[in-house]
Amino acid sequence: MFAEIGVTARAVKQPFELDGLTHLVIPGGESTAISMLAESAGLVEPIREMIANGCAFFGTCAGMILLASEILDGRDDQIAFGAIDITVRRNGFGRQVNSFEAEMVIEGIAGPPMVVAFIRAPVVTRVGADVEVLCEVAYDFKDAHVEIVPAVCRSQNVLVTSFHPEVTGDNRLHKLFVEDFKVGS
Repeated sequence: MFAEIGVTARAVKQPFELDGLTHLVIPGGESTAISMLAESAGLVEPIREMIANGCAFFGTCAGMILLASEILDGRDDQIAFGAIDITVRRNGFGRQVNSFEAEMVIEGIAGPPMVVAFIRAPVVTRVGADVEVLCEVAYDFKDAHVEIVPAVCRSQNVLVTSFHPEVTGDNRLHKLFVEDFKVGS
């Protein structure tokens, strides 16, 4: 996605690979596995330092979970970096079979609605006072009630989404992250 918008990106698997970065993406995947890998690779404290120093972060799906201040239905030893003051429920939209696509109008994104994929996605259950909700989604939960919940949140240099923007090939959120999220802003 970043290559499409002319931005060089690199994978980070070891602490020294964080050197010189001003922006970091924590992607979707399995949040407990990412948490354990970050711990075993020695990335937890360097990432905490980057958060404290104002590095820009973009978390999608599992990345949202890890950047949240509180995780519901996670493991007791799961990392919550606390980069954004939200509470999330892991797999809040349901299991893999409950995955869905939705058209989203996102504040700050010009053009037609984005089509995005919610795959075993987290649900934001609480938003802190300093968090801006850029988009919400209506979802029909299992007990037949529809709730409108945040799907994109922003606070200072942190952008998080419940969904995977890369799955449907729309790079506008990636472009927003690169252009609008500056270190120290």
